[in-house]
Amino acid sequence: MMSQDVNSFFADSESRDGVRMSFNCWPASRIEAAKLVLPLGVMYTPFKKRESEFVLPYEPVVCRTNNCKAILNSLCNVDYRAKLWSCVICNQRNAFPASYAHASETQMPGELYQESSTVEYSVSSGIKNIPPVFLYVVDTCIEPDELNALKRTLLESLHSLPPNSLCGLITFGKYVYVHEINPLVEKAYAFKGTKEYSSQDLLKLLKLDRQTAAPAPRPAYGVHGPSVPTNKFLKPLSETLSLMEEIFEGIQRDTFEVQTGRRYIRSVGAALSIAVNLLESVFHFGGGSTQTTHTNIGGRIMSFIGGACTDGLGMIVDDDLRNTIRTHHVIEQGQAKYLKKATKFYEALAMKASKNGHAVDIYTAALDQIGLLEMKSLPSLTGGNLVLADSFESSLFSESLKKVFARDEEGNCPMAFNAVMDVRVSKELRISGCIGPCVSMGVKHPSVADMEIGVGGTTQWKFCSLLPTTTPAIFFDIVPQAPTSAGGQGYIQFVTNYQHINGERRIRVTTIARSYLTSSDDPVIRDWFDQDAAAVLLARLSVFRLEREDAPDVMRWLDRNLIKICQKFSSFTANQPESYLLPQSLEFFPQAVYHLRRSPFLQFFNNSPDETTFYRSILLREDTESGITMIQPYLLEYSSLTGKESTPVSLDATSLKKDTILLMDTFFHVLVYHGADVVYWKNQGFDQLPEYAHLKVFMEAPLEDATEIVSNRFPVPRYVVTEEGASQARFLLSKVNPSITHTQPNYQGEGGAILTDDVSLEVFLQHLRKLVVSSQN
Repeated sequence: MMSQDVNSFFADSESRDGVRMSFNCWPASRIEAAKLVLPLGVMYTPFKKRESEFVLPYEPVVCRTNNCKAILNSLCNVDYRAKLWSCVICNQRNAFPASYAHASETQMPGELYQESSTVEYSVSSGIKNIPPVFLYVVDTCIEPDELNALKRTLLESLHSLPPNSLCGLITFGKYVYVHEINPLVEKAYAFKGTKEYSSQDLLKLLKLDRQTAAPAPRPAYGVHGPSVPTNKFLKPLSETLSLMEEIFEGIQRDTFEVQTGRRYIRSVGAALSIAVNLLESVFHFGGGSTQTTHTNIGGRIMSFIGGACTDGLGMIVDDDLRNTIRTHHVIEQGQAKYLKKATKFYEALAMKASKNGHAVDIYTAALDQIGLLEMKSLPSLTGGNLVLADSFESSLFSESLKKVFARDEEGNCPMAFNAVMDVRVSKELRISGCIGPCVSMGVKHPSVADMEIGVGGTTQWKFCSLLPTTTPAIFFDIVPQAPTSAGGQGYIQFVTNYQHINGERRIRVTTIARSYLTSSDDPVIRDWFDQDAAAVLLARLSVFRLEREDAPDVMRWLDRNLIKICQKFSSFTANQPESYLLPQSLEFFPQAVYHLRRSPFLQFFNNSPDETTFYRSILLREDTESGITMIQPYLLEYSSLTGKESTPVSLDATSLKKDTILLMDTFFHVLVYHGADVVYWKNQGFDQLPEYAHLKVFMEAPLEDATEIVSNRFPVPRYVVTEEGASQARFLLSKVNPSITHTQPNYQGEGGAILTDDVSLEVFLQHLRKLVVSSQN
């Protein structure tokens, strides 16, 4: 019963507040917190879709203490008679504003209801009905069929954009072309791919510094006109949709001839640089119809790239096909010629885009690498989308882009712009840092911890874009002086200020509390341990360390932490492995670490640097449920005896049976695997016979379930249907625990045997037990 209550609490906390924590009770001192091995961490989803989307139409009430500025919430003590409230962060007593004069226990403000631990406010800002900005950056160095498929998908996306959006287009090949949105003449400004242009350069070359004011367009939302710059390169979609369609349909393949044995001359870096600087010149240097700067207008730079940059700024590889693009081995040997310079260029570009509040999306479609390793900072620091496809003709690409602009029940695209997340904590806590698709705002505060984890040294982080699944991991520490007494509570408040897709400025406030306990040995800490959240937090810490440390060192660090946490919470007699007993709240944690060690996040085998970068980037932004699926994929079994019903089975070689169908979800792949007998039944056409109608139901069930998974996920996973002995069965065989291998004496060539030298989960756990109980550790 206790386990059900705990798991229900975890689920409710995530559903209501978007919060999952590794430890849901905290030690009362730093010394005791250090004994927990893992840092106190929170997985928080600031833009999570809530069951009740009610928005409070007024400004939040803020604590008057300068170093606090926490917001009135349902955990505050309120004296309705005296019209006072006590801040849970700093204990300051504050008076209600005049607008709360009629507040009482029977007429409470919306934020004071018990269920209002997360509330959202619609607030006024300097600009009314801010339109989102979408700047397309399109690669034209691709084959005609690919280009036509890309144009079809882009035209569909135009119709999905909010009608008040400001849209623009940049195309690139050897040169970069900034297209003018002009109904009278088709015109584009050409720029060299080998030259860097600043925002001030673009103002002059595009003649934005001499542009005269134009009437502001009427917006699609609200009654106020958007007081934002409009110019000949960024126009409201509601006025220019048909013109944008003509311009997109007129995109032509790059005209520069490619010689045999050469790559396309592709100026990816220059195109992205011009895109970032164009938006900066328009919104930050007054290059529009109004001669004022606007630093709080969010937008997306949506880049569609068909190959690696081979010329000029941010070059990844030269155009000679004899020179292959770098591999993991080449990088380890320090022989990647362009790696450091390109990485530095894209990092600087990403920092500029994030400072301006503009997300950079990367949609790739190529069979070879395109330089995602060097370019990863663009989506990682700005919160931009990242999609890795083989072709622009694939459904993986087209469906992923459709999901970006899919409308919710209110008719809005599920995205937010230019968000700033501010974390406030009670006096016993300190903020160590954040790991996620964000950048530091550099806000110094007394609540900043001495030890940094991830992006630290601040209490505020900026997210240029938020999706309903965007989930940063925030880490905390306990104050060393004046330990908190047991029985008290610590408070954390997340305040996220963002631009809604409909143009409103909104503030989402989530306030949570957890109890302090005297000792880290208290069984309550163990019982309220969230092993899924802990596994995802540990995975993020491992990936973050890989950016600065060698993989073997990170693997040893991971192993040491697993041994220590098992020693902390398990019961055993020294030097007696058979006495080792792990509590129920941690029983799956070692198993998750085993699969993490074998995952593409830590292992490079059979993955290119671009694929490794993609997997890691997605892990660092998705929520707990998605993260644990990436670490330890789930496996469902379908039997002819159960029809449509599926049964969860172990991710183990013993689950590979000849008369069943398996459905595996790794988040990146959704795979349906048919056993040998099922393949025979299907080839013989038994499922088409009336007397075997149950076989048809059995064979269609996993395909229907797989389709549903694919349709509800972004980025769209690769959908694989395979069978025993087929080449694509390797996706499943590489994930399952190799409990049966070809090296075992009784191996008879069964389908369940795995050809590998990896140790099995059983062997891994045996060694773990020995190390945990060893008196030498």
